[in-house]
Amino acid sequence: MSFIKKCGLTLFAAAAFQSQAASVWKVASGNQTLFLGGTIHILSPDDYPLPAAYDQAYNASDKVVFETDISAINSREFQQKLINQLSYRDGTTIDQVLQPETYQALTHFLEARHIPFSKIAPLKPSLIAMTLSVMELQSLGFTSEGVDQYYAAKATIDHKPQGWLEAPQDQIDVLESLGEGDENEMMAYSLQDIEDMPNTVDTLRQSWRDGNMVAMAEATITEFKQDYPDIYQALLVERNNLWMPQIETMLKDDSTEFIMVGAMHLAGPDGILARLAARGYQIEKL
Repeated sequence: MSFIKKCGLTLFAAAAFQSQAASVWKVASGNQTLFLGGTIHILSPDDYPLPAAYDQAYNASDKVVFETDISAINSREFQQKLINQLSYRDGTTIDQVLQPETYQALTHFLEARHIPFSKIAPLKPSLIAMTLSVMELQSLGFTSEGVDQYYAAKATIDHKPQGWLEAPQDQIDVLESLGEGDENEMMAYSLQDIEDMPNTVDTLRQSWRDGNMVAMAEATITEFKQDYPDIYQALLVERNNLWMPQIETMLKDDSTEFIMVGAMHLAGPDGILARLAARGYQIEKL
């Protein structure tokens, strides 16, 4: 599944778009400000250098805030915990939980890419989806670190404080819950998403570089929300619900934060930009 993927926007958000190109916004509440940046978690070498607005927000901020602790999720301990929690531990294999049509689609996909079924057999749908998505993106030339990885490394070198909106374990729990009780739907969605990647990835990347959240929503959210509402709720809406109070708290302190989250979390009527606009915050695109 394409977790970088990721509903038309409100009129306010649409009106906020300016001629400059970048998925970075300044959010103000009186004299207090913060910056919001949309990220893509894996990029191609052609995406560098990043749009200048990212450096502008980074340099103007006292602290950078990511979805989660970037250094922690890169650790061997986290990766092992992810595999353990997102694998069946009772002998179940993925073919036993999928309907015949979906299982056939999965085996055809694996055969076309010369991936042995044994490699993914004990994994739960969300980990299979994530693994196959990364492999597909790499085959399409996405071999470079994403925006969040880039700025986490830069902040470490610069000794700039870092924070995050959810703990690494929270991310594992979200992934484990995706499709729980309806594994077949989860796998079917993921395979369709991966199959569409060659046609959608350029649109996704361009809308991200342009800061065009209308195009982002049209490319990644509208059908997703309609066809897989439960996954949409768990992956985007519920997490946005948990992040909003934290973002509003940051708008009340004296420091300036640069918050970077997956671009899909900013787009659409359930996105963070629309929610902040609805609550009266001033939003300006860099």
